[in-house]
Amino acid sequence: MAKKYLLGYPMLLIGLLLWAEGTAFTQESPTLSRGKKVYIPAYSHIYTGNRQMPSFLTVTLSIRNTDIAHAIKIVSVDYYDTKGVLIKKYLPSPVFLKALESVRYVVDYDDKTGGSGANFIVEWRSENAVNPPIMETIMIGSRSSFTSRGQALIPVE
Repeated sequence: MAKKYLLGYPMLLIGLLLWAEGTAFTQESPTLSRGKKVYIPAYSHIYTGNRQMPSFLTVTLSIRNTDIAHAIKIVSVDYYDTKGVLIKKYLPSPVFLKALESVRYVVDYDDKTGGSGANFIVEWRSENAVNPPIMETIMIGSRSSFTSRGQALIPVE
């Protein structure tokens, strides 16, 4: 009789997994947007060891248009240092990304001006409501590598 109950547990588990499929195993649909400003952390170096020795990094900012049907316009890509001082404006004029197109901007390994609290502020727009682009930085050095994802900023009106 105990074997009959044991056989029921896998079926119950499968039923729960199928029920949860629509909630736990899928992501919510993104909120469509016509543009935003996005803050993306960047680290030109990080500190390691007890003496807090700087470990220098190459930073790549990747901007990916995730919309499968519409272009977006990158209005500005600005790089700031740890104290919030503008270091570099990467765009002399807007750049258009076709559907699913990507673009990158690099802070060289030997450029230490940003510091450990550097960041990018990127502004983008679209004529249509689109899936928001993914913006992330990839930091690579001789001792470590990691990524950081952008955070949309709420405009102050």
